[in-house]
Amino acid sequence: MTKVAIITARGGSKRIPGKNIKEFCGKPIISYSIQAALESKLFDEVMVSTDSLEIADVAQQYGAIVPFFRSASTSDDYAVMAEVLQEVLDKYKAQGNMFDVMCCIYPTAPFVTGSKLQAAYDVFEKSGAEMLQSVVPFSYPPQRSFCLQKDFLVYNFPEYVRSRSQDLETWYHDAGQFYFYNVEAFLSSMKENTEQGGYSLRCVPFMLTEIEVQDIDNQTDWTLAEVKYHLLQGLNN
Repeated sequence: MTKVAIITARGGSKRIPGKNIKEFCGKPIISYSIQAALESKLFDEVMVSTDSLEIADVAQQYGAIVPFFRSASTSDDYAVMAEVLQEVLDKYKAQGNMFDVMCCIYPTAPFVTGSKLQAAYDVFEKSGAEMLQSVVPFSYPPQRSFCLQKDFLVYNFPEYVRSRSQDLETWYHDAGQFYFYNVEAFLSSMKENTEQGGYSLRCVPFMLTEIEVQDIDNQTDWTLAEVKYHLLQGLNN
């Protein structure tokens, strides 16, 4: 069974300039994703999908390959990740290379490790599912969340107003780190439902803890991620 790791790293980040190769705890942040994929020893190829020569150069320094560059249509602010992955698979196919399994890894995921990828793939393989997604529980029950209507707070789920937090079902959100796919099922889902873009697949979770997850959209997020990373390093040593 052939497997490819696809690290998606376009240039042109607006909120954090140079985000995908910005130094994180002493190394370009993308290097953590590359090294995790290589150390897992799961993949026949570890590639970076990018439109940036600078990102490509850094990626290759850390052991990834860049066999081709992204098109303009998958490099703008409106590009959908599923379309990026489909383009990579199509370009590989044009070169005569096809894979059974792909793992999309985000370039700003310094908490990903080779052992986590191995454990996740084991879950994926045994489950018989078409997709595995890394997830984390919401830190506070979203059933008790609010929205603003005409400047006033309104419960999103008023039926839970009198419920105790401990009695509510645990809900999860995307950890923004990695995703395993059965390639054949992914491509079929893209043909059948382009709006969902692969998310009609039967998907199993790989659970992460809150300390292992940090969405990085601004400098405050970046600082929090570095604090968490140092804390985890201390706990693991």
